[in-house]
Amino acid sequence: MKLQRHGTIACLALTAVLGLSACGSDNNEPATGASASGSAAAADCATGTLNAQGSSAQKNAMDEWIKAHQQKCSGAKINYEPSGSGAGIQAFIAGTADFAGSDSALKPEEQPQADAKCTDGKAIHLPMVIGPVAIAYNLDGVDNLQLKPATLAKIFAGKVTKWDDPAIKADNPGVTLPSTAINAVHRADSSGTTDNFTNFLSKTAEADWTFGKAKEWKAPGGTGANKSDGVASAIKGQAGTIGYVEWSYAENGGLKMAKVANGAGEFVALTAESAGKTIAGAKVEGQGDDLKMSIDYNTKEAGAYPIVLVTYEIVCGKGLAADKLPLVKGFLAHAASTEGQAALTELGYAPLPDSVRTKVESAVKNLS
Repeated sequence: MKLQRHGTIACLALTAVLGLSACGSDNNEPATGASASGSAAAADCATGTLNAQGSSAQKNAMDEWIKAHQQKCSGAKINYEPSGSGAGIQAFIAGTADFAGSDSALKPEEQPQADAKCTDGKAIHLPMVIGPVAIAYNLDGVDNLQLKPATLAKIFAGKVTKWDDPAIKADNPGVTLPSTAINAVHRADSSGTTDNFTNFLSKTAEADWTFGKAKEWKAPGGTGANKSDGVASAIKGQAGTIGYVEWSYAENGGLKMAKVANGAGEFVALTAESAGKTIAGAKVEGQGDDLKMSIDYNTKEAGAYPIVLVTYEIVCGKGLAADKLPLVKGFLAHAASTEGQAALTELGYAPLPDSVRTKVESAVKNLS
């Protein structure tokens, strides 16, 4: 697989940044019970079927975890539909998903609706996937594009429409830019990636981005594409195109990615190490086993790439159906283990900082 070329380097880089010590874990080893280090999934393999849906950003991570878990637990069948964060949340609320993947936390009005599905409990957020968001582009002859947040805001707001616009030239001194029209691609469906990207713009380029943050795209113009793979395909298919998409999809599509300026004004390329530096500064702001996180998009950390998102598994902390509980706990225990997290580095994701991973692992054990 194309992404595997940076897996070992990425894992080593994140070891240095986050203190993760699971490089080289073998996903095919049999489960031997949860250890103190979290290197193995739950010992007991439940039998039955789980149905989950939501974030397309975590699809590649889910595919890897499902494959590894079902190799260990042949009686467990896990179905995950990458329908988008908004659709996943609605499926959870409707009772058709046993848990939902979402790239943003439940809205205040969604929380009580989700809670209503949990007998004697609440729906909680378990951060499971760290997905750096790439600014991917297709522009002949330009291989090292770099953009400030304000320039990105102008492009996606439709204020900058040509590649040789003075704003882009100012970010790229000495680079010959064509007069090609810009085709800015955004998600057409309700998307946690859009929620995070527009949150980034609203926090870092307030003067130029006046459309706030939301799962639904609010700015005029541009081209809409469904789901992450649709955005990646749209960028690859037309010269002059730019879009925001998870790193794994940009890598899989062989897309060029722009350097993005962080809060210190440093243009930084997207790597596991540069994303990890931003992740390391994220704070858990939820209470108890509800582990909602807050990311500083204006990070001034040297070498930090500023656009990263957290994908949550939204699940009942208490009140899970008796026939689903062991299945949910077994699968999410694998995802939260050092083994499960280490596997992500080969797929264009960054593993959870171990300080966060251990909290997620503990919250999974507490599910009831």
